[in-house]
Amino acid sequence: MPRAKVQRKSTSIDMTAMCDVSFLLLTYFILSATAKQPDPLDVRLPTSTYKIKVPEKDIAILTIGKDKVYFEAAGQDIKVATLEKIGEQYKISFTPEEKKRFSVIGSFGVPIQSLKQFVMLDGDKRKKSGLETGIPTDSTNNQLADWILQSRKAVAELHSEGMRVSIKGDAEEGYPMVKKIVDILQKQKINKFSLITTAEGGSK
Repeated sequence: MPRAKVQRKSTSIDMTAMCDVSFLLLTYFILSATAKQPDPLDVRLPTSTYKIKVPEKDIAILTIGKDKVYFEAAGQDIKVATLEKIGEQYKISFTPEEKKRFSVIGSFGVPIQSLKQFVMLDGDKRKKSGLETGIPTDSTNNQLADWILQSRKAVAELHSEGMRVSIKGDAEEGYPMVKKIVDILQKQKINKFSLITTAEGGSK
């Protein structure tokens, strides 16, 4: 008796729906992503053999170089809350547009009196404006201490966490400037902080 032949069916799969989903996801990630802001200060980091990943939230980064100090708080919500608190302290009001622009700015080194002007400039013009003279750290005008304190309050209120601090210092920066920053932290009872370095033998 002859064997019955099994009819072969096509194994092709319609990928139209899968392609649509892929492009939708790609579009979402592109539109929701924020570009990494370039560092305003060229810092040559010291090397180290100790490796630990810097957290991406609830952290403030203090960049030191050329006798200047720059400040950055991670997270757009933390940046806006910190700006509002600083504005209340210095009796400066910021518009919704200024808050939105400030929330996407990375590290900055501008006295509070020039911040409104700095925020409304475009990225290229900020570098050429000459406004980034560093955040004042003098005993009579210690704005850096205020930024640190207000950002700590913002992190505690919004995330119920303690803010961590990292220092990103140039390898050739003088000891007095670094000590001044450490003293500011210790006055706020911040005795635990990390130093950002590069791996020994790695690229800058």
